[in-house]
Amino acid sequence: MPKTISSFELTLNHRRPHQTLTQWLYEELRSAILEGRLGPGTRLPASRDFARLHCLSRGTAVSVLERLQAEGYLSSRVGSGTWVNHRVAAGEPARTELLKPPTYVRRVISAYARPKAFLGLGSAESRPFRMRDPDLAGFPAKLWGRISARRARNFRSWLQNEDDGRGYRPLREALAHYLGSSRGARCTADQLIIVSGVQQALDLLARLLLKRDDPVWMEDPGYFGAIIAFSNVGAKIIPVPVDEQGLCVSAGIKKCPRPQGVYLTPGHQFPLGMTMSLERRMEILKWAARTGAFVIEDDYDSEYRFEGRPVPALQSLDGSSSVILIGSFSKLLFPSLRLGYAVLPPSLADYFVAFRHRTDFRSLCLDQAVLCDFIVDGHLGRHLRRMRDLYARRLAALIDGGRQYLKGLLTISSVRAGLYTAAFLENGMTSRQAETAAAAHGVATLALDRFTLQRPDPNGLVLGFAEFDEATLRQGLIQLAAALSRRTSTRH
Repeated sequence: MPKTISSFELTLNHRRPHQTLTQWLYEELRSAILEGRLGPGTRLPASRDFARLHCLSRGTAVSVLERLQAEGYLSSRVGSGTWVNHRVAAGEPARTELLKPPTYVRRVISAYARPKAFLGLGSAESRPFRMRDPDLAGFPAKLWGRISARRARNFRSWLQNEDDGRGYRPLREALAHYLGSSRGARCTADQLIIVSGVQQALDLLARLLLKRDDPVWMEDPGYFGAIIAFSNVGAKIIPVPVDEQGLCVSAGIKKCPRPQGVYLTPGHQFPLGMTMSLERRMEILKWAARTGAFVIEDDYDSEYRFEGRPVPALQSLDGSSSVILIGSFSKLLFPSLRLGYAVLPPSLADYFVAFRHRTDFRSLCLDQAVLCDFIVDGHLGRHLRRMRDLYARRLAALIDGGRQYLKGLLTISSVRAGLYTAAFLENGMTSRQAETAAAAHGVATLALDRFTLQRPDPNGLVLGFAEFDEATLRQGLIQLAAALSRRTSTRH
């Protein structure tokens, strides 16, 4: 088939934030071919001209064109240039099969109940008071890069490491020491298993410990990720109310005296923020020892406590091997670091690893080796001290600004911990009404009733503050006050 000679005039979409030039150009050209905007046989300019046309380096253009050629989207011949492959671009099979799954796929997926939409933590756009990320500008990225480069050059130090499913052993040893000193946890490296994050830990624990219709206590309000994991195995979730001391054990016993276990966030309750009292901790441990129930302790951001020392983990008080401690580094360091841990009683560790092997034979040892060096060399401790000071200042600014701008509208919790805080409405709005009004004024909050199971609407919002400087927080409070004042002004 002869090649079509045509001028190359193609409008490319703007590059998304954090998208590399190479990935942007590749995706734009590939989409244009699959959608037919670059027709079969369309000749592309020479790489030098192409780069000049789109203000790119020639190396970027060459890299993208070679990738598209290797994948069959483009054809090229020395002396003849580069053009769009006739067979791929004609929609045989690209435009039909990519958009319409085969019959057997449609038949299989139609048999499954559609899960509820996943609850994202606020807007994808970074605006106050989104609660997704820590402050990334404060992370020592150059230092992390140097450690990564050193480990990459010395790849035999981690590539040939024996992997029994628990993870990189030097990291597990470092974590056992770190958790012992910072969280009071009592564990050995053999009890500690590296996972991709809290959600993988919850998924594996749910499949290991629960069967269909098994009852499990959940804090109400509580963490949606745990609800997803327990629901996936068909467990019966028992909502248990929380008060100022944490989960109310007596209320749980009245509703379901002998569940299989309980999920807790005792260090910093999600989403209300209180710390479980010592009295309540001892009560839950005695109950678990008496009934044989497991206790999953999610220690997701307890390092960030701004008054006094961080409260030791519940696991440090456990004398009956009831508590499973889980945590992650995504909030301590940066979200794309998909590394977490599970500390299991010795009798459960091997079973947990066996379940992990059903879906994941090996872990990502390079990231684990880098994190190991980051911890052992003292960088983690220094980073956490710096970030505690930074977040403490930002939370103080948020609380002070709340008193100034939100009086009679919203009271911000006095809990001084974590990367977000709860705030309670005083203007008669429901949580969802306030969330909607805030969004209309450019503020990304989350309604507290998104996290409730049976509890009535707490009439409040969740405000993230960690990634925003004081000036941004102040402007956000002004916008939020304008949003919440609408209800006050229209009451009568």
